[in-house]
Amino acid sequence: MRRILSLLVLSLLSLSCNGQGNKNNYIQLETIKLPAGFSISVWAEDVPDARSLAMNADGSVIFVGNRQGKNVYALKDTNGDGKADKKYTLAQGLRMPNGVAFKDGDLYVAEVSRILRFKNIEKNLENPSYEVVYDQYPDKAHHGWKFIAFGPDGLLYVPVGAPCNICDPEEIFASITRIDVKSPTMRPEIFAKGVRNTVGFTWHPETKELWFTDNGRDMMGDNIPDCELNRAPNKGMHFGYPFWHAGDVKDPEFGNKGKDKTAYTAPAAKLGPHTAPLGMRFYTGNQFPSKYKNNIFIAKHGSWNRSKKIGYQLTNVVIDGNQKVVKEEVFAEGWLNEETQDVWGRPVDVLQLPDGSMLVSDDMANCIYKITYKK
Repeated sequence: MRRILSLLVLSLLSLSCNGQGNKNNYIQLETIKLPAGFSISVWAEDVPDARSLAMNADGSVIFVGNRQGKNVYALKDTNGDGKADKKYTLAQGLRMPNGVAFKDGDLYVAEVSRILRFKNIEKNLENPSYEVVYDQYPDKAHHGWKFIAFGPDGLLYVPVGAPCNICDPEEIFASITRIDVKSPTMRPEIFAKGVRNTVGFTWHPETKELWFTDNGRDMMGDNIPDCELNRAPNKGMHFGYPFWHAGDVKDPEFGNKGKDKTAYTAPAAKLGPHTAPLGMRFYTGNQFPSKYKNNIFIAKHGSWNRSKKIGYQLTNVVIDGNQKVVKEEVFAEGWLNEETQDVWGRPVDVLQLPDGSMLVSDDMANCIYKITYKK
């Protein structure tokens, strides 16, 4: 009887967290495996299609973008119990407002073709309004959703994904651009080329070099090409798309139209075929054990068309003092049941809070998790 009651309570909590009452999509935190000392909980529930994450300067407000929906949210823990209890809808009816970034009191949101600014957002959560900062990005929906972030140079970095699975598009596509949001005559500058579709990037806390994930092309089979983790210390680097994938896989359609593979920058690490690595952050906090300091945490959204699903996990990438990847380790897994191939959640983005804990968004379970460590 006690077992039945426990399962009933778990099911009810799951329905509350996923916000849709989908009986095939319960939150199943008991399946998540983490290293010893770590625990995971639901920090925010009923956040439809929770995707990219950003926070204000002191971490008291978390901003959430989405891709399938049309809204942008702000979340707060008003009672200090370690869980969000207040949700603000900042905008509705937008077009794939996936990207969110905060700077100097303002929130920036990326749609497919526009960058929006919500001025002084912390004081206007109840009555938000926005202005269009820039509206000349391409309007192609394929890989049109964007992750955005401000770099150490103060510029807003905005990717423009390839408008296809595989093609050789005009220059601004398959790139990472940057834009000065304070300039009266804005014009995006291309920082990196040959990037098929990055939905996550950040800068090394010490070297200030850009690192980013990139999703590999589809329809070449289950095992090729790998998705990528890339390092871009300088402007003007080309990472191979559409000619080469993962550094050494020549594209069957466009490979002969490009140069030798040595002309392009190979990935810093291969992240597995079709694992869909999205959000990533360097860990700079003090709550986790010291071995995680300056490592990269990556959210792998998981494969969508592979015959056997893979991904659906968080990984930890260890980097040495020479900016070389030493290894990638699984940090959290359990959203995918490998035996049955059932999936109940898909990690999207990660965000370190001021206390050193970490948030993880999930656009399938419509939740945001919190991962903490205690000895």
